[in-house]
Amino acid sequence: MTTGTTPTGIHVRDMTVDDCEAVTRLRVRGWQAAYAGLVPQSYLEGMDRTVAEDAERRRASLARGTTLVNVVAERTGPGMIGWACYGPYRENGGPPARGELYALYVAPEQIGTGAGRALMAETLTRAAADGFPDLVLWVLKENAPARRFYERAGFRPDGAEESFEADGALVPEVRYVRALGGPAAS
Repeated sequence: MTTGTTPTGIHVRDMTVDDCEAVTRLRVRGWQAAYAGLVPQSYLEGMDRTVAEDAERRRASLARGTTLVNVVAERTGPGMIGWACYGPYRENGGPPARGELYALYVAPEQIGTGAGRALMAETLTRAAADGFPDLVLWVLKENAPARRFYERAGFRPDGAEESFEADGALVPEVRYVRALGGPAAS
């Protein structure tokens, strides 16, 4: 399934094995731009060393088949400008039918161009078509721009919080949820 091209020239399509390295580089750049000052700089800088290994893991996962759905956004000229991935909710004990948005990244220089909205719209449409009643995601507690983006897309915090460790520092995250089937806020 793919969407048409948006009025801003963004096209969303399924990710292929050939996209794996570009997706990995986009993810690293996204982390380094969005999480500067929120995650230890040493951790962010170390991500550059894992690109080849991470890209190979993605290739292997796609080649053997996966329950994850990966889509990329592209535009004529710059090429791939965004990536999103969702699938079944990972938390043990959660409703088995619940979906989770694992990642949504846009190239830092493309933020505000509609790429994130196009990826979100495609993800919500596909997740609903896959039968998920809702979609959850985890976002850094202090990442105000991302939280605003998700709230504009109809997600709301549900009160759950967790932290992950990055180079000895605990980084707090909050969980957001959005029921599927209804229109997203614009």
